[in-house]
Amino acid sequence: MRAFDFYSPADLSEAFHVLAELGAEAAPLAGGTDLLLRMKANDQEPRAVVSLKRLSHLKEISFDPHQGMRLGSRVTLRELIRSPLVREHYPILARAAATMASEQIRSLATVGGNLVNAAPSADLAPPLLVLGAEVRLASLSGERQLPLAQFFVGPGLTVRQPSEILIQIRLPPPEGRAVYLKHSPRNCMDIAAVGVAVRVARGTGNGRGVRIALGAVAPVPMLARQAAEAVDADSLTSAEFVRAAHIAAEECAPIDDPRASAGYRRRVVAVLVRRSLEAVATP
Repeated sequence: MRAFDFYSPADLSEAFHVLAELGAEAAPLAGGTDLLLRMKANDQEPRAVVSLKRLSHLKEISFDPHQGMRLGSRVTLRELIRSPLVREHYPILARAAATMASEQIRSLATVGGNLVNAAPSADLAPPLLVLGAEVRLASLSGERQLPLAQFFVGPGLTVRQPSEILIQIRLPPPEGRAVYLKHSPRNCMDIAAVGVAVRVARGTGNGRGVRIALGAVAPVPMLARQAAEAVDADSLTSAEFVRAAHIAAEECAPIDDPRASAGYRRRVVAVLVRRSLEAVATP
């Protein structure tokens, strides 16, 4: 590992100034479960590491029935799993986080880090996409908020600028039922070979009340919009589920890698989309 400077700002203003000065040569550090591994492998060699550990307000979890939920970017997977607010109002997030890594890693890895890392297989991305999440980015120049669907631009790439920090994830008030299903070579502590999230809200008609998101089967976590349009949230028939599953398998763009072939991933997408729709349709 190459030598680096270490900064531990006491507040966001100080962190913004450091990042503005160093630009792309600095790497923000939250949990470090991805960054430190890449640094040890010399895949990433920042001149400086900027720790966010002292920025305690980035650990916020709050909920309002009219405004929805606010998740600070430094909330850990373990805190997500154990939060009464998350478990009551957005249980899909707690369940998805529980499928990730080990207890030791979940106590360090953060929600923001899972998104900023921008792995196509990021487990939190599909559930957050179907929930309609938005991300809040901030820097010395100000703040901006955008849908999570616009945050990812490629494997390991997001729209975040080097001077920006992802400070918060915002969720609208919960609506309908949602489920996340994951397929991986091992039952635990493994990266998803395919991830599927589905949310259905009745009373909204064809397409509008259905969201389907896919992970590990495209360059970025994606919304399967065409597949969602094939399902009427108010009828939820088996024929619609089969059609949506077929469309989703065609809509994604998987690759061959050591965990699964592209063809296998397409078949698994179809199975998991159908099973997810059946799960949310079951009273």
